[in-house]
Order: sequence, then C-alpha cells, then structure tokens
Amino acid sequence: MLNMDEVTTDPSQRVSTGIAGADEVLNGGLIPDSATLVRGVPGAGKTIFALHFLAAPEIPDDQTGLFINLGEPPGYLQSSAAGFGLDLESVEFLSLSPTGEQFQDEATYTLFESDEVETASLVAEIRERIEAADPDRVVVDPVTEFRYLTPDQHQFRVQVLSLLDFLHETEATTVLTSQAAESMPDEDLQFLVDAVIDLAETDDHRTMEVTKFRGSGSRRGRHTVVISGDGMTVWPRLIPERHSIEFTPEKLASGASGLDELLHGGLTTGTMTFFSGPTGAGKTTTGLQFVREAARSGRQSVVYSFEESPTTLQARSAAIGSPIDELIEAGRLELISVEPEEWTVDEFTGRLRTAVETDGASVVMIDGVSGFTRSLRGLGKNPTDHLVKIGRYLRNTGVTGIVTNEVHSITGEFRATEREMSHLADNIIVLRHVEDGGQLRKVIGVLKMRASDYDSRIHEFEITENGVVVGDPLTGRREILTGTPQRISNQRGTEHE
Repeated sequence: MLNMDEVTTDPSQRVSTGIAGADEVLNGGLIPDSATLVRGVPGAGKTIFALHFLAAPEIPDDQTGLFINLGEPPGYLQSSAAGFGLDLESVEFLSLSPTGEQFQDEATYTLFESDEVETASLVAEIRERIEAADPDRVVVDPVTEFRYLTPDQHQFRVQVLSLLDFLHETEATTVLTSQAAESMPDEDLQFLVDAVIDLAETDDHRTMEVTKFRGSGSRRGRHTVVISGDGMTVWPRLIPERHSIEFTPEKLASGASGLDELLHGGLTTGTMTFFSGPTGAGKTTTGLQFVREAARSGRQSVVYSFEESPTTLQARSAAIGSPIDELIEAGRLELISVEPEEWTVDEFTGRLRTAVETDGASVVMIDGVSGFTRSLRGLGKNPTDHLVKIGRYLRNTGVTGIVTNEVHSITGEFRATEREMSHLADNIIVLRHVEDGGQLRKVIGVLKMRASDYDSRIHEFEITENGVVVGDPLTGRREILTGTPQRISNQRGTEHE
C-alpha cells in the first residue's frame, strides 16, 4: 500500500493510463507505485483499459511492462492491442491462463508457497518473473481468477496482499482487473488497493467512475467511455466551476442595423442569448446573423445544429444575402451537424471544450433545444440540466452563447421558453407570428437583457433577400405576443391606426 507521506499531487509526476480523458478524471493519472483495481462486468472494457496502460505513449523508452494474464491467451491480447494501434513491444507476458501450456502438464495450481505443498506455486513463478523483468508497470488480468486457486477467502486475501506489497517494494505501478458480479463480490479487493475504477454499461453507453483514490482527488461522477477502432476514450463530465478566465465584455453586432439598434449595439460578449419562438419565426436565421458577423470580424465561431444539415444552413444564409461559405473555407466558422444518438452528452461537451480551449472559439451557437434533448445519449431524467452547465461553462470562459429554443404554440398564451429555462438566459429575444388585419406577420421583441439597455418595444420583423429587417415598432396595439393583437381605443372610442 501507499505511504501517504510519499504521495505526489503534482500531475506531471503521475503515471498516465494512456487513455484519452482518463488522466483528466484522475487529476493527472495514477499515483506512482500504487495498485489500482479496474472492475466491471464482462465486456465493460477492463482488459482494454489494461492494454492502454501498458502501451501508454507517455512511457519513457527505458521502462517496461509485464502482463500477468489468467484469462485470454497472450496471442489474443497482442492481436487485440495491434487492432487498436497499441504497441506492446516492451511488454512481457506471463500466461497463467487455464489454456496456457503450463496447465496442460500440471494438474493443480495454488497460491501456497512451494515448501507448503508439492504442487506448483504461482506466487513463486510470478515473483521470479517480476524479479527478472523488473517492470515499471504490471497488469494482473483478472485477479479474481486467483480465488479458484486458493482453498479459502482468507488465503486469497493474504496472497493478494502479499503480491501487492511485493510489487510496491519493486516500485511498480500496478493495475488489477476484477470481474465484478453479484455471484463474485470483490469488496475485499477494493479494501486492499489504493484506487478503484468502476467500468459500467448502461442502456445506451459505457461509463467510468473513480470510487476510491487514496492520496488524491478525482473528477466526481460517471464519465462516458467510448470503445472504437482506436481503443478506449473517456469523455469527462463537464464541471463549469473548473473553468474561468478574466475577460472584458464587448458588444457583438449582427451587421443588421435595425437589429443592432433594437439591442443598443448588439449582444454583450460572454452572455447567453435565447432566440425563442415557434417554427418558421426566424430563430436560426437571426442567430446566424450574429455568428456570421462574429466570424467576419475575426472571432472563431462554431454552430452545433441539432435540426438541420450544414448544407441547409449555408443555403439559408446565402438566400438572404449573408453567405457563409468563404468563412467556412477560411476556417473561421465551423458548422457541425449532430445526428440523433451519435454522441453522449459528455462527448458533446468534450468536443465543445476542444472548440473553445484548443481551437479558440469565442462564439458558440446551439441550434435547437428540442434537438439537443432528443439527440444526445446519457442526459438522464433532467436533460436541460446539462444545458444549464454548458451555459455556465460558456459564461465562465468568456464565450458568447446563442441558443435557439422552439415554443410549440403559434398563437395563444405567450411563453418565452417551452421548458422553463429562462433562468439560463442572460438575454431572451422573442420572435413571434401574429395575425393582424387578416395578414400573417412576424414580430420581434426583447424580453430581457441583463448586461445592457435595449429597446423594449415590439417591432415588425422580416426575413428578405437582403437579410433580416427590423421595422417600425407596433404602436397602438396590445396583446401582440398572443399572436392576435388588439388595437387600443382612444378616449373618443376610436382606434389607433
């Protein structure tokens, strides 16, 4: 076990798992000379985790690894690693699997010392191989197979603890895997090791959770795990409080004079703006006006579309005289279409973080709250809670967020947001269909802006071949946002025209 006086909190001194995202969850990686139990049901990814650990690209050239396998034969493990592009050239294998050659000639193996019984001793063989190889990293996969090779639970715990103490003396960092199941509990193993990582499978995705980490903190909760042709990737949960920068708010104009006048210069950077309204009211088109102008002024921008393809968005922008093709080709604007069930919410926020922290995006548009809640896996019972976290993250990093939110009523009782998310928005801009004098028209109004003043009147709104046009305020009417405005009568009983 670890000596707490020797534990380092410096991430640069940690031992990498070799898995993208996992080290972030572990606050830099595993602690040197520690023992970590990676547990989960069959198929959860325990052996893949172990293979990444032994093939981590961060391993210095002079370090070696040892894979002690009691499950799959070495040939299968090596071919699996090669399929994921993992290099195990510096890794030795000690096969104690029942399918190994040594089990063809011997009838029984136990973990007793060889001088206690006349059968072969696995402990002695393991010790000899470790002393000969002097590995820096050791994997035992799965350690729970040792239960079948000892006469009782007490001997199992004693021998495992002896093995861990020996590995710690050799300064090896160790990963043990456990076939976690109700029929084979592993609480005793969790007690013996320094860290415990749970790999699990839900109905729609895999997860990783650090339930024990002696001598260190870690990212709380369950984090998405994806296993693909490139191996294992962990997408950490978004924790907005971990991200914060100092920035000076500015005005982000739309380039449409009437719209900017309505907003007294535009949107304040570092705020969240909701464009809310029914289908066809112009939410996406209006949001794209700000994104396009931001990209034209040199701000890196990205649009995540949950409703329409990039081709459709490009065609829509071109149709109103605001083409974005050149901005996309120049790399200042990126349109990303998110397909249903393609990503988990952790994958989405991970890619969003890359856009902001690596690619320098300062304007982010999420097109379609309904699509967001329908398309992403792992959202749980309260999907909009994740959108709240995204909004807090964008604010903390000084990024201007734009969200389109569809309300389902065309006319009738007015609601600014369909899913009671008004507390997320710093600014709410309402677009609405109204029936006035037998004609269907559009209107636009600002419900709130926290960081600046604005024109509080409701204006006519049009989408033309020359862009979005904010017209005159609708005076002499009331109940405009219900969709059926009423003219206000003056004191003589006549109506304002």
